[in-house]
Amino acid sequence: MRLILVRHGQTSSNVADLLDTAEPGADLTALGRQQAAAVPRSLAEEDIDVVYASTLVRTQQTAAPLLAERGLELRVRDGIREIAAGDLEMRGDEASVRAYVGTIFSWADDPHRRVPGGENGHEVWQRFDEVVAEAHAEGAGTAVMFSHGAVIRSWTAVRAENVTGEHAAYHPISNTGAVVLEGSPSEGWWAELWEGEPLGGDRVSDAAHDGPAADPAPAEAVPSES
Repeated sequence: MRLILVRHGQTSSNVADLLDTAEPGADLTALGRQQAAAVPRSLAEEDIDVVYASTLVRTQQTAAPLLAERGLELRVRDGIREIAAGDLEMRGDEASVRAYVGTIFSWADDPHRRVPGGENGHEVWQRFDEVVAEAHAEGAGTAVMFSHGAVIRSWTAVRAENVTGEHAAYHPISNTGAVVLEGSPSEGWWAELWEGEPLGGDRVSDAAHDGPAADPAPAEAVPSES
C-alpha cells in the first residue's frame, strides 16, 4: 500500500503557538484554507482509493478540497488524531511546549513515558496502527490520511525502516507537509518522501506560525543514534 500522511492546514491555535489537541479543535485560518486548496494539485498524479481524517475539525477541513475533486467520501477515525497534550492542553509557554515535544521524542528511549496527563508512545502508535491496518485490509492501493504534525513524525519514526527518531525530532512537518510511505503492516514501511514544507510551496508557507507540533525536539530529549 502507498500511504500518504498529510498534516492539516494552519489554525488559529498554530498562530498562537498553543497545544490544541482536544476535540473539536480550532478551525483553519484563511491561510490554512489556501493550503488545503493547494493539496489536490500536489496529489494530482496519485491514484487515491480512500481518504481518512482525524476527529479534529482541522483535518476534515483540510481534506475537503481533495474529496470534492475526487468524489470520495471521508472516513473519520479517532486513531489518527493528534497526541493528547493532557495537562498541557491549550498552553503555549515554552516550558509546556518543551515538555510535550520532549516527551514525544524521548519515546525512542522509553515509550512508556507519558505526556503529563496524556498518552504514552505505545498507546499512540497502537491507535494509529489500527487505522492503517484497516485501510490495508480493505485492499486500498493508495490511502491518504489527514492527520497532525507530532503524531505523523512519531509514528513514522517508529514504523518506517529508513526514518530514525533523530530525523523525525529535528525535521518538523509544516502545515500541509507530508510523508509518503510504501509497505504494509506485516512487512513494514519505507518512507519515499519526507516533505516538511506545505504541499502548495512557498506561496502558502508561514513557517513562523506552524504551531508547537512543528517544533524541533529539545536536544536533551532525543537519544543519539549516531
